[in-house]
Amino acid sequence: MSDQLLFNPRTYDPAHFDPETRRLLRATVDWFEERGKRRLIEDYRTRAWLGDFLAFSAKEGLFATFLTPEAAAGPDGPDKRWDTARIAALNEILGFYGLDYWYAWQVTILGLGPVWQSDNAAARDRAAQLLDAGEVFAFGLSEKTHGADIYSTDMLLEPDADGAGGFRATGSKYYIGNGNAAGLVSVFGRRTDVEGPDGYVFFAADSRHPAYDVVKNVVDSSKYVSEFRLTDYPVAAEDVLHTGRAAFDAALNTVNVGKFNLCTASIGICEHAMYEAVTHAQGRILYGRPVTAFPHVRRELADAYVRLVGMKLFSDRAVDYFRSAGPDDRRYLLFNPMTKMKVTTEGEKVIDLMWDVIAAKGFEKDTYFAQAAVEIRGLPKLEGTVHVNLALILKFMRNHLLAPADYAPVPTRLDAADDGFLFRQGPARGLGSVRFHDWRPAYEAYAALPNVARFRAQADALCTFVETAAPDEEQSRDLDLLLAVGQLFALVVHGQLVLEQARLTGLDEDVLDELFGVLVRDFSAHAVELHGKDSATAEQQAWALGAVRRPAVDADRSARVWARVEALAGAYEMAL
Repeated sequence: MSDQLLFNPRTYDPAHFDPETRRLLRATVDWFEERGKRRLIEDYRTRAWLGDFLAFSAKEGLFATFLTPEAAAGPDGPDKRWDTARIAALNEILGFYGLDYWYAWQVTILGLGPVWQSDNAAARDRAAQLLDAGEVFAFGLSEKTHGADIYSTDMLLEPDADGAGGFRATGSKYYIGNGNAAGLVSVFGRRTDVEGPDGYVFFAADSRHPAYDVVKNVVDSSKYVSEFRLTDYPVAAEDVLHTGRAAFDAALNTVNVGKFNLCTASIGICEHAMYEAVTHAQGRILYGRPVTAFPHVRRELADAYVRLVGMKLFSDRAVDYFRSAGPDDRRYLLFNPMTKMKVTTEGEKVIDLMWDVIAAKGFEKDTYFAQAAVEIRGLPKLEGTVHVNLALILKFMRNHLLAPADYAPVPTRLDAADDGFLFRQGPARGLGSVRFHDWRPAYEAYAALPNVARFRAQADALCTFVETAAPDEEQSRDLDLLLAVGQLFALVVHGQLVLEQARLTGLDEDVLDELFGVLVRDFSAHAVELHGKDSATAEQQAWALGAVRRPAVDADRSARVWARVEALAGAYEMAL
């Protein structure tokens, strides 16, 4: 039995994409499968640079085809476009085989963000040519002292004396992926002669230039996460991508485009680890019985499975909102931090649940699981940590829960179209004014499922909380309290998109209701956490305990879901 909800290289056929996309995705899978598990793990353990993979990508035109927008492709690139659906598919595949491969691709996406948003035609042409040549890119934003606090950047640009529009750049950047090998590094800095936001500059640098010094790799990994320093680096006028407030917007909008990829990488990691974990547990005999015969093991693996399915459903549906976005529809600005925070932290839970089952096996050097258990931790932390994204999510809470607006239904978006709006997002502000469609119909469509109904009651209770017991002005400065509220809201949004995608795909209702049983428990746990916060008022404490619910138990439903999990044993194993 092949579970169609999980990626399986043995059966993978992305028939919903156009022929060239199908060819490239399948070719990528085949490249890894032919490489074999032993080589994959050995390269990870020895921290080998990804030269072979990048050579494959260059030969096939993988990065060039997937990451060149239609407007930059020209007449010779009929299959080139920026298509979030197929980008997400490749994220999942690369995560499945190893986060190091995904990382080189991911930071190339970030490095391209300021370029594709720029009006600098010469820089855009140069980027397209570099992609065709198989080059990677880098995003020079964060710094050792300030992190990603772009208000405080110490990359300084001194205007050239000749007044030709060029600069000399001096400063360092820290935690910059591909900074050792990028043909183009998009670097954020500020002018020495202009104060405030008007002085910001985004410019293109070349890691091979003599004035560009790679200091070190700041992590012990094949991922080259560099510290680099520019010393009197010549920035010609044709290297300038953005100036002033547009440079600030380009930084934030690039994060909107690029950091979305964290969710599908996390999914790929969990899928590969799950095949290993279930196969191992099913084959291990303890006290005369398979490990999977124990009730707690079945619960943990089933919880891991339905959480993983939920991750996939949410992420797939979020793709539709990204692809359908426009100046009057910016709902993606909520779903983006949700993918960065909620989906990736779900990934951590999935790995932890499986690790509790396979125990010491998860440390063994000849397993994929050993690297999955390490790499899954990084994804929630690659974009400012969970609390940054929760704080961002909270900006949308009142409008989302209490003030729905009318929107035409967003269809499934797997069409071969260019997502050009992502590079025309405009000013990165006004989040509090973003409106959303009514979240309730998604829940009402599955009101007959007991756990969906119980979770819906918890979601309604959260609306009451926002209307009657929301944090006051003083509590609004207590981020510890607010984050607990943010977790509750995130669950409602997560459930909404899961249900929308379930409806579109005809998801098995047993799996869906089992998943919502998990979400009922999660909501109750976060409500108890809110109850215990130091600054929670008596009214808030009472509300929190009143929001606790017990999932609806159905032994037959759980058994049917377990049968799906059990069938994963032996369904896929990477050849040595």
